[in-house]
Amino acid sequence: MNGQHGTTDSDMTCIEEHIEVFPPIDELIPHRGTMLLMDDVTSCSDDTLTARATVRAGAWYADERGAMPAWIGIELMAQGVAAHVALIAMRAGGRARPGVLLGTRSYQAHVSAFARDARLDIGVREVLRSEEGHGAYECTIDHGGERYADAVIKIYQPHDFQTFIEGSFSS
Repeated sequence: MNGQHGTTDSDMTCIEEHIEVFPPIDELIPHRGTMLLMDDVTSCSDDTLTARATVRAGAWYADERGAMPAWIGIELMAQGVAAHVALIAMRAGGRARPGVLLGTRSYQAHVSAFARDARLDIGVREVLRSEEGHGAYECTIDHGGERYADAVIKIYQPHDFQTFIEGSFSS
């Protein structure tokens, strides 16, 4: 018996921590070179994803202190959504359809910039997905347990991306 709780040692089981290994970020999203802002994915479920990004002092976006302006957070969130969509498609045996960020009405940055060398945690949670390709995600950016930014962003994955793009330019 294990004292006060009335369980025996044989009732106790050891559960191994499940650690999933994710593909490199450049296999998940189409961004390349200086536009690839994410480092890696740290967790993913059917409706959530957590990823990391490092603020790089020498990057194109860096200000005089080597910080990333907070307005770039919307792109970090969009890349997190793209990684989630890609991983869900891969788990189903396919590939993600290309998509676009439609925007947000509620991006709130709680800091003016993300500090040089900061390791940012980007969280995304799907709240809407339609058969037509519309979606919405609640997104966050945290650092050291502190919320730096949050938003609900809207995306669109047309069934025929090429026709969608061509139609956008002919309007």
